[in-house]
Amino acid sequence: MTKKDDKRNDKHDEKKKLMIAKKNKKRNVSRLGGSGRSLNVFANAKSNNNQYNPALIKKQRELYKNAKNVNKYKKMLKRQNLQNEEELMLQPKPQNVDLSENLNETEGDKDKNERRKPRKKDSAFSLEELYKKKHEEKEKERMEREAIFKEKKEQREKAEARRKTLREQMFKKTRKGQPVMKYRIEHLLETIQGSAGNKS
Repeated sequence: MTKKDDKRNDKHDEKKKLMIAKKNKKRNVSRLGGSGRSLNVFANAKSNNNQYNPALIKKQRELYKNAKNVNKYKKMLKRQNLQNEEELMLQPKPQNVDLSENLNETEGDKDKNERRKPRKKDSAFSLEELYKKKHEEKEKERMEREAIFKEKKEQREKAEARRKTLREQMFKKTRKGQPVMKYRIEHLLETIQGSAGNKS
């Protein structure tokens, strides 16, 4: 073979390799689910989850409902403020006010403040009494709850002990492995007598 033929074969081999590489690349891309995204696109991508999600729907409903309630509340406040402003505008303002009356009022306020000081002690004392009363009531309630709980626990334990003894008696067996009928018959008799006693 000549050099020309070798060059042609080399070019042909290179083309063949490129074709195979392209095929492999296409195969890999399709196998991996399409071409990859750039870093920016990947970072900014939002997941498109179009599946039915009741929890998400419920949350959105709550958000809308809360927003609606907030808007209603704001509107109501605006209306109330407007009404209050209108009422204030409609009320006549007092024009003739004596300064001497104002002075008397301020002196009266001072007297009231002086009177309030001992009341604070009384109020603190009464608050302490209220606290003690509430505390005692809570303590009584807690004690009652504990007593009820203990009583129920005792009843439960007694019932369990009764059931345990009954179970042991029912499962007793003779040496040969036969069940002891004495306890079973006694149990049947008790139940029949109990049901007869309830009917009469």
